[in-house]
Amino acid sequence: MRISEYIDLFERELFESCVPFWLKYGRDDEYGGLISCLDREGNVYSTDKSVWMQGRCGYMFSRLHNAFPERDGGDWLPMAKSAIDFATEHCIDSDGRMFFQVTRDGRPLRKRRYMFSECFYIIACAEYYKATGDKKYLTAARKYYGFVMEMYRDPSTDPYKITPKFVPGTRDTKALSLPMILLNVNAVMMSADPKQTAKYAAASESLVKDIYSFRYRDTSFMLESVGLNGEYYGEAASARVINPGHSIELSWFLIDEAKREGNDELFAFAEKIFNTAIDFGWDDDYGGILYFKDLEGKPVEAYEHDMKLWWPHNEAVIASLRLYKHTDNIRYFDWFERVTDYAFTKFSDFKYGEWYGYLRRDGRPTRPPCKGHTYKGPFHVLRMLTEGIVTLRELENAKK
Repeated sequence: MRISEYIDLFERELFESCVPFWLKYGRDDEYGGLISCLDREGNVYSTDKSVWMQGRCGYMFSRLHNAFPERDGGDWLPMAKSAIDFATEHCIDSDGRMFFQVTRDGRPLRKRRYMFSECFYIIACAEYYKATGDKKYLTAARKYYGFVMEMYRDPSTDPYKITPKFVPGTRDTKALSLPMILLNVNAVMMSADPKQTAKYAAASESLVKDIYSFRYRDTSFMLESVGLNGEYYGEAASARVINPGHSIELSWFLIDEAKREGNDELFAFAEKIFNTAIDFGWDDDYGGILYFKDLEGKPVEAYEHDMKLWWPHNEAVIASLRLYKHTDNIRYFDWFERVTDYAFTKFSDFKYGEWYGYLRRDGRPTRPPCKGHTYKGPFHVLRMLTEGIVTLRELENAKK
């Protein structure tokens, strides 16, 4: 396929399948916000609301408006605002931390130690401010940005002390997911709040240093967890886990940061991360990216380890296109085509809209199939299609 044909494919998938699906079935006109637990046809199978999905929805529909204002028929920013305002009004606890899950009408159900609800709330407020100029959303983004960065630097700070995942003192660890997400948060904040770029840039450089500590020795394998000083606890199965999708997502966050800094060393590192992760994670027997693998080839405890999930394939599309754009190396366009072919063939459901979330190893959807849940909503697929269209258009214009 030519680049123009991929643009057409991505635009059809985004504007005719995925966006209409969430606007039609996910929007809660009675209580506000997003209901994300939807079956294949868009029927609600649970009314409980994911808090971080409110932030992801708020971000993504704002991003859609900012990227394609000419395609916004007037639904995107109201959808974003509804999700952000629902989170603001119903999803913040008395200590300032956000809940993880609430009832449809906003009564608290669950709170977790992680700060991902706050992270996605930040980028939602920032991107919505960028779209509208409404400064109260920038104020909220700045406030929660300071909040999460303080928690990241000192998790024991009262009144929002984060309980350690394991008993302290035996095998203290840290997780890759947090500095990875915060790096992306900083990128969004720099885009929306350029007057404070120096602050965000300094934080990003510090986060990159933290991310380096998750390397397995001198390789470009990225471990999901390490000791507080980067120790490798290889005697524990959990310490050997490689999540190829996370590594691939991280690679394009680092690519963007490297290009912003003009840092060739960081770019080369990001490129190695992608190459290692895609080669390690690709299933040569059935195609697609495996969810978890053990670094040493030993058994993986997580029962879903050999399933195919939607989001690693979304991230691989973005990362491969980023790398092709910046290197002109055909290897990366080949990977883009391979992943796109697999993902659009196996995950996309143009009949009812959107993508399946989970496939078995052989590529068959789990039964009964779903389009959304607590962890899947209008985010990864829509972000992949949006970033894909933007990058493909840049590539097409560069070749004219």
